[in-house]
Amino acid sequence: MRYGMVIDLKRCFGCYGCQVSCKAEHATPPGVFFARVVKRESGTYPNVRKVFLPLLCMHCETPPCEAVCPTGATSKRPDGIVDVDREVCVGCRYCMQACPYEARYFHAKTRYYFGAQGPTEYEAVGYAKHPTGVVMKCNFCAHRLERGEEPSCVLTCPTHARTFGDLDDPQSEVSRLIKERGGEPLHPELGTGPSVYYLPA
Repeated sequence: MRYGMVIDLKRCFGCYGCQVSCKAEHATPPGVFFARVVKRESGTYPNVRKVFLPLLCMHCETPPCEAVCPTGATSKRPDGIVDVDREVCVGCRYCMQACPYEARYFHAKTRYYFGAQGPTEYEAVGYAKHPTGVVMKCNFCAHRLERGEEPSCVLTCPTHARTFGDLDDPQSEVSRLIKERGGEPLHPELGTGPSVYYLPA
């Protein structure tokens, strides 16, 4: 079992639904986006088009973040998910420097969306699971997977641009899409073995 995700760039139209649903699911502080969407342009004038590139932790087979973590706070689970143990993390941020996908955030201090007004009821509850002084990142919504549910970003995508499943199962939908549509990870030349694949637009 190795969890992975396939993102169809032909289907993604940049609605930011994944980004919003991820923030709602994890109650992340201002400026922290476990799932984010960046806009890019491809082609040359006059044949130019806008492409939306959804980004998240790539849950690498050989995660460089794990290799540099001095306390073992970053580790790869048997199911392929790379996660951070907030109880063990000392906030050195070596993992942030090592991650070539810029998928990690340092929670330096508690910040609220409405500043001096203090936390909303939602923030008061959600921020309790985000201690300060540690690194935070996407974990494929591991808590949802334990309940037999899909990651939040997959569930809320209106165009079904995201598919989640077992990369080790050749009969799974993610494996089929990668094989039939020529799915590729970002920067395969880095040799990290990402578990997130992109189908060409």
